[in-house]
Amino acid sequence: MEFRQLGGSGLKVPVLSFGTGTFGGKGAFFEGFGSSDVEEATRLVDVCLEAGINMFDSADVYSHGAAEEILGAAIKGRRDKVLISTKATFTFGEGPNQVGSSRYHLINAVDGALKRLGTDYIDLFQLHAFDAIAPVEETLNTLDDLVRAGKIRYIGCSNFSGWHLMKSLAFSDRFNLSRYVAHQAYYSMVGRDYEWELMPLALDQKVGTVVWSPLGWGRLTGKLRRGQALPEGSRLNNKVTLEGGPQIPDEFVFDVVDVIDEIAKETGKTVPQIALNWLLQRPTVSTIIVGARNETQLKDNLGAIGWNLTQEQVARLDAVSKRPLAYPYWHQDGFSRNPFPV
Repeated sequence: MEFRQLGGSGLKVPVLSFGTGTFGGKGAFFEGFGSSDVEEATRLVDVCLEAGINMFDSADVYSHGAAEEILGAAIKGRRDKVLISTKATFTFGEGPNQVGSSRYHLINAVDGALKRLGTDYIDLFQLHAFDAIAPVEETLNTLDDLVRAGKIRYIGCSNFSGWHLMKSLAFSDRFNLSRYVAHQAYYSMVGRDYEWELMPLALDQKVGTVVWSPLGWGRLTGKLRRGQALPEGSRLNNKVTLEGGPQIPDEFVFDVVDVIDEIAKETGKTVPQIALNWLLQRPTVSTIIVGARNETQLKDNLGAIGWNLTQEQVARLDAVSKRPLAYPYWHQDGFSRNPFPV
């Protein structure tokens, strides 16, 4: 397993991490992901550790806390062998203060996560979304306090826009507070918006990218083909899950998959292995979160490492997956002096 530095921190993380969105399967949204119980989750953790994957990502809202509880049970007795990443910001509980990035909610969220996970510290704690109500200074001072208290070791954010992240980093630098070392962001071959602003920012500010949904919300599993019905068990069959993820035109997906299929024949690799390997060659990517309903899916994802696409193959994938840029990015892209990413 290859390990990379997480942003500007001293922490090394595996290039593949395991996402626990498939643990529990509670609620209309997460039932479309999977429903691993403690026994299955323990086996998946075993497979991960045998392969060198020692980082596991979760969130309080995954199956209403059940994912964290199941992960905690699955790693019991081997906490020193794993890195735990979890998140909070979305509504969790009743009442007007059980949501957001306020001091009140973050302290409650961290204490609750520690209890569910059965641990006394979290390796990487991330804000699950940007809270436009809570003052940035309140949020960052609270996170810094939690780091100093030993409950959190590193902090990150997720789903921020460029200015949200830069404002936070500037505040941390000005007042010598703990700094975001990671940004958990959606990035896939069929969703490259991340490259427009967040990637250049991450390079400049040394923020490591933790990629979520690297297979385009289940579209690059190799099971979707032009003219064929969705496979049974696909999360795209669940209306709530489908509408809660990135919206991507089917024809665009099919065009990308056509080229991946060509490269699959050349390399002997599967569609998801090629999609993941492509991401591993992109700037700023520290780790990619892979999820799996079962051991077979997990082992297939492990086939994404230990080899590399050729430059010519990467260029073909770049070309077919490129989409029209929004302003001002199309203007910046037209200035030939600018490198990638701008």
